[in-house]
Amino acid sequence: MMKAIAITAVVLAIAIAVVLILAATKPDTFAVQRAAIVNAPAEKIFPLISDFRQWGAWSPYEHKDPAMKRTFSGAVRGTGAVYAWDGDKNVGSGRMEILDVAAPSKVVIKLDFYTPFEAHNTAEFTMLPQDDATRVIWRMHGPASFMAKIMHVFINIDKMVGKDFEAGLANLKRLAEK
Repeated sequence: MMKAIAITAVVLAIAIAVVLILAATKPDTFAVQRAAIVNAPAEKIFPLISDFRQWGAWSPYEHKDPAMKRTFSGAVRGTGAVYAWDGDKNVGSGRMEILDVAAPSKVVIKLDFYTPFEAHNTAEFTMLPQDDATRVIWRMHGPASFMAKIMHVFINIDKMVGKDFEAGLANLKRLAEK
């Protein structure tokens, strides 16, 4: 019995050491980015992004918790606009604040998550003219704490968040092309 416990303890210690070593090799920052071509001018897309009250029509996160509580404060749109949410385990709680805009080509957002884990990132939307359309790029980046690096050993953040960005960009495309 003691031998089995000792073997289990050694295997567990090795497994933990391997996870910690793998986590230590992960980068100190992360970035997720997706893009879509929208057959509309940037002037039509920009207001859908720079006004948080418009996000309900296209953001994939708005429908993950129908009972999510939302609050808007600060400016109505653009620099200084603030959106906070508090929802279930699917969306957690957090806050976004628009830090900078360059109409109609860029929106920079400070993105703070409080639950289910704390994280402080930056989200950027860039609209670039491309022939008669607009290339919309949605990017999120930030620091990767050691706890985040441990999570990244098991979870591919690019795939997990990327699929939501793809869905959001598809929704934004549909809305802007109407």
